[in-house]
Amino acid sequence: MIVSVEISYYPLTGDFITPVNAFIQQLAWEGIAVETGKMSTIITGEWETVMKLLTKSMGDLMEKYPSVFTMKISNSCQIK
Repeated sequence: MIVSVEISYYPLTGDFITPVNAFIQQLAWEGIAVETGKMSTIITGEWETVMKLLTKSMGDLMEKYPSVFTMKISNSCQIK
């Protein structure tokens, strides 16, 4: 099943640019489409692949920084 996830990342640090850039760089997985915007990023791909990607990338960042993520997940709104 193909899903799209709209995700926003808010690192609770003085230097928020470093963790945000690290998060965006971690999204470069084969089979994943990524559309970055000013307020959020949209990730599209197979359910299992997207969830593995989010588990890894979010976990890595939460171990390093106090973090807030907001997400919406859909199986009917996909970027092309």
